Amino acid sequence: MTAPSRLRGSLWFGLLSIAWLVLATGVAVRAADRPTVSVATRSGTHTLTIEWARTPSERAQGLMGRERMADGHGMLFDFGSEQPVYFWMKDTPLSLDMIFIKADGRTTRIAHGTTPFSEDVIPGGEPVRYVLELVAGGAKRIGLRPGDRFRIPPP
Repeated sequence: MTAPSRLRGSLWFGLLSIAWLVLATGVAVRAADRPTVSVATRSGTHTLTIEWARTPSERAQGLMGRERMADGHGMLFDFGSEQPVYFWMKDTPLSLDMIFIKADGRTTRIAHGTTPFSEDVIPGGEPVRYVLELVAGGAKRIGLRPGDRFRIPPP
């Protein structure tokens, strides 16, 4: 290889290395900037990244059409105050765990492994302020049970 060829090869390697670092750093920053909730269970304290669903249109859209979601990540629906809530899985290809949470952070009910695309109604039971949706199996993975308490920061 001639000196100019080696220089071009080194230049390309350097540019690719810089591009990789920028992308990797950007992904790490985006992950670090995501809001989180934590929950204390019998297996310890677990921190989950979340996407908020606060407005009526965000709550109506939910995870419809979403084909994948990382473990340890979920969508947190905030209804602003405690109220009866009802969910369904219409147009949702992921099986989910739905966790119903009071305003004080206490888990009241868990609907494990919901059926994708189902139009069956999933009631929250008693009035709740929040519903957290995780990929099916997520609640069991962290040992979550009714009565466990979430720490939810203000939006």
